[in-house]
Amino acid sequence: MIKESLFYSKILLFGEYGIIQDAMGLSIPYNFYKGKFHFAEDRYSESNEHLRTYYTYLSYLDTSGEAVAKLDLQAFKKDIQLGISFDSSIPQGFGVGSSGALVAAIYDKYAVNKIDPENVNKGELSILKAIFGQMESHFHGKSSGLDPLICYLNLPVVIKSKEDLDTVGLPMQTAESKGAIFLLNTQSPGETQPMVQIFMEKMKEQGFRNMMKTELRKYNDECIKSFLKGDFNPLFGNLKHLSALLLQNFSPMIPPAFREVWRTGIETGDYYLKLCGSGGGGYILGFTRDYEKAQKQLSSYELELVHRI
Repeated sequence: MIKESLFYSKILLFGEYGIIQDAMGLSIPYNFYKGKFHFAEDRYSESNEHLRTYYTYLSYLDTSGEAVAKLDLQAFKKDIQLGISFDSSIPQGFGVGSSGALVAAIYDKYAVNKIDPENVNKGELSILKAIFGQMESHFHGKSSGLDPLICYLNLPVVIKSKEDLDTVGLPMQTAESKGAIFLLNTQSPGETQPMVQIFMEKMKEQGFRNMMKTELRKYNDECIKSFLKGDFNPLFGNLKHLSALLLQNFSPMIPPAFREVWRTGIETGDYYLKLCGSGGGGYILGFTRDYEKAQKQLSSYELELVHRI
């Protein structure tokens, strides 16, 4: 039997909601969770059922002539009948790319003339992003295609603008790295579509649009630049502003039980929290200069270490 490729989860470190407004973004693979295809003894699993629905969506794109990707849908249909399912440990609704991994896996397995993830050039990154954006729209209503792209390449990607993206290296961890990027588990999934709906409603307000274009974009982009340089003093200065802006303007996306702990981080400077994905539940992303200290402060929550800084 063919060995199926593994597809890992991802984390958007910076750029949630901002990317929609052409701010920069930075997304990294997170190899703690993963998914792959397998054929179950029992042909009718829940995952197989979801793949049937997804096949219908892809067929519609194909027959209407709208499909950006050329997929071997006959092979996909045959595998569905044989009981294929996507075996995944990636939690759904937690902002770590559960649908992204599935989309990447389908493209990898069924794309005709697929773009090689090992040998991808800058122009092909944009093509892949467009393909994945359309393929993932089935799950979220509208998708930038970034999540599946990260899952497919398994490399960090920086988004400089809608059309300009590139793979990047992350600052190296050293023996002195006391700081960390971590995930805080809210213990309940969030739903992307309602959160995006709230955001789109807010975008109708002039003041909110201005904040997105100026302040949020400025702090978001500065965070990315200083993080990639490994320049942590300006990073944490900008993170403080970014965290406060999110608390003030994106409170519907922050579960009520976590607003106080979010505020405490800003006031003490011991850690800064931000949205991970669209919010509303799932994970919250945290940054700290001193992970041990942050762990003590947040001892009543479940934390996962992502990257030492």
